[in-house]
Amino acid sequence: MTPAERLARLRLIRTPHVGPVSWHQLMQRFGSGEAALDALPDLALRGGGGKVRLASAEVAEREFARVSDLGARHVFCDESDYSPLLREVEGAPPVLIVRGDAAMLHRPCAAIVGARNASAAACRFARQLAADLAANGVTVVSGLARGVDTAAHVGALGGSTAAVIASGIDVAFPTGNAALQEKIATDQLLIAEQPPGTEPLARHFPTRNRIIAGLAQGTVVIEAAPRSGSLITARRAGDYGREVMAVPGSPIDPRAQGCNLLIREGATLIQTVEDVLEAIGPIDRRMVREPVRSYGAASPVLDAGDGDRRAVAELLGPTPIAVDELVRQSGQPSATIQLILLELELAGRVERHAGAKVSLA
Repeated sequence: MTPAERLARLRLIRTPHVGPVSWHQLMQRFGSGEAALDALPDLALRGGGGKVRLASAEVAEREFARVSDLGARHVFCDESDYSPLLREVEGAPPVLIVRGDAAMLHRPCAAIVGARNASAAACRFARQLAADLAANGVTVVSGLARGVDTAAHVGALGGSTAAVIASGIDVAFPTGNAALQEKIATDQLLIAEQPPGTEPLARHFPTRNRIIAGLAQGTVVIEAAPRSGSLITARRAGDYGREVMAVPGSPIDPRAQGCNLLIREGATLIQTVEDVLEAIGPIDRRMVREPVRSYGAASPVLDAGDGDRRAVAELLGPTPIAVDELVRQSGQPSATIQLILLELELAGRVERHAGAKVSLA
């Protein structure tokens, strides 16, 4: 990849209204970041938007320089250091910022997540489970939050662990984990999707959780309330076709209700490291096709008429609806619907949600 193409790809994902799904669609349609940037203003105009505020080359160059100064680097989704498991998921981050050994993502990976206000027993179990997984050559993935996440990272330090954070690569959160975050970045692997300097806002945590689920062959939940972020991670893992595992707890402990609910819904009950190892592998490599995502050839030219755009816009509302349902109700080809949604998103009129759903912004 040339420096100019890397710069264009970073500008593309840093441009307002361009999310991971639309980034991949633009790359598939136009074949390169440079071509996609050139086409963006016209696409947004057809979607009913105004002038597009493209991320400038200067902003992208400053980000590259800042990341390099921090001892980190950008890894794009079709580069060899990018996780092959994460590359498979819908809306995979177009680029990640990493510090440390990205090769550990090519080993078997298991995510361990759970309550921030976890009990002492849960933290002890998470720490030991992570240590046992690491001793068996498994990379332990978590989110560096207080409680179960912290215990899992600490337990796996003797082997390999990857921490996915919701802030920029240079922002420690929670502040009490600043030393642990630096140790993981130095000796293990630290991953961020947001540019440097980004504070961990509430909207960043669900997107962080999708990365945790996407990196791992399976996710273990240890203590979680029914509406917690840990359950979001587990449900994302299920959406991706990965193993969902949970440690049972007392029915009178609110922190165990989420785990018990997952087990009732079909998650694998976990009591020992052997349970996790059995759930996530081994997989006969002859049965697995190495996922490949590459760009370079533009797709055949496709266009939609104004009547098609109006018909799709009329089907949309504030309640998220599956894209497949839009295809069914509109009677239009899937490729046409995807193009119209792309134009509407670039115009700021459509918002994307988990599970391939969209709504009016």
